[in-house]
Amino acid sequence: MPDATSQPRSRAQRITDTLAMLQSPARDAWVASASSDDDGAAHPYLIPLSLVWWDERILLALPAASRTARSIAATSTTRLALGHTRDVVLVDAVAEQTVPVADAPADLAEGYADQADWDPRSDPEGYVYLVLRPLRIQAWREVDEMPGRTVMRDGAWVT
Repeated sequence: MPDATSQPRSRAQRITDTLAMLQSPARDAWVASASSDDDGAAHPYLIPLSLVWWDERILLALPAASRTARSIAATSTTRLALGHTRDVVLVDAVAEQTVPVADAPADLAEGYADQADWDPRSDPEGYVYLVLRPLRIQAWREVDEMPGRTVMRDGAWVT
């Protein structure tokens, strides 16, 4: 955690720190999704999941029948939060594809297993990988880093 005397990070440093956080082994994230019922009432949902940064994408592995997997498949959108309140990374992402674990290409499955703290191939029944493309990423530590907190916009790193 930064100390009270530290200066706001440059955007380049924030991107470096964000990538380090995304690429760290056994990284977990809070994954938010929402669905609506027949009368239009919204049902937000938040769950912690293992996250993997793979080929400029985010991989999640979860049961296909889970509320989160169904909601993201229905809306194609999600928001993820990493870190804690004084060193946060927020990611707005869209779902590119859903891949059953049993049918996943070897590079995707190995990429997930290499970084995550578990390998869903050991019990693949009903599990899927969600491949998410980040559209916007924000990173900040303190109020003084609120300006310039967007480090990715429209899927491209802001330099």
